[in-house]
Amino acid sequence: MKAMIFAAGMGTRLKPVTDFKPKALAGIEGITLLEIVVNKLIHAGITDIIINVHHFAEQIIQFLKEKNNFGINICISDESDELLDTGGGLVKASWFFNDNNPFIAYNVDVLSDIDIENMIESHKQSCALATVAVRKRETTRYLLFDDMLHLCGWENNKTGEIKIIKRNPDILIPLAFSGIQILSPQIFAKTKLKGKFSMIDLYLELAVYNNIIGFAHNEGYWFDLGKPENFAEAELLLKTALMNNKKV
Repeated sequence: MKAMIFAAGMGTRLKPVTDFKPKALAGIEGITLLEIVVNKLIHAGITDIIINVHHFAEQIIQFLKEKNNFGINICISDESDELLDTGGGLVKASWFFNDNNPFIAYNVDVLSDIDIENMIESHKQSCALATVAVRKRETTRYLLFDDMLHLCGWENNKTGEIKIIKRNPDILIPLAFSGIQILSPQIFAKTKLKGKFSMIDLYLELAVYNNIIGFAHNEGYWFDLGKPENFAEAELLLKTALMNNKKV
């Protein structure tokens, strides 16, 4: 199975660290965020990964060379000339997913003990175009689901903006996106979006006529490590896991 890691972001929330290195190479207990995600994907059975790069792209390329690509096939999707956001970055890398099998897309700044294998199996059983990891947590922006966890819309609590893309759901459940998803490669033929756009834009476009399903993972931990205030707690958790020889 293949995967994409979104690692091209500017990491502005992590300044001043990202004034000198990409967000992907910020570290916890001496382990980079990129290495944490790559190892998690390898543990889930992933053998081929593509990573998009933009900010200090050459540092990521050199890091992977020093790590011998972690013993698997790793390719680079170079966005040095233009940062395309997650959705645009995925479309640029579409050539990589040419085996007609589902694949994973994972944000490099996410630390979670989500059960990737279970999520993959859930995606295969649902026959959805995409399965998105979601969680009950406080945020300003939510994906809205019906009681069967079909994506129905999006809302921004801060601005009051709301988008409903499926009519008359009996109930709307707000859940926060976790930056982890399983996608079917048919997604590339179905989207009309081009250039720079987010995965959320992509899902809202496609959910009108296709099943985009939520995968709830409310147990365990999840950290957005794009925020410096989350590093201290994540460092303690990772240190404990390493002491107990547990994977993260």
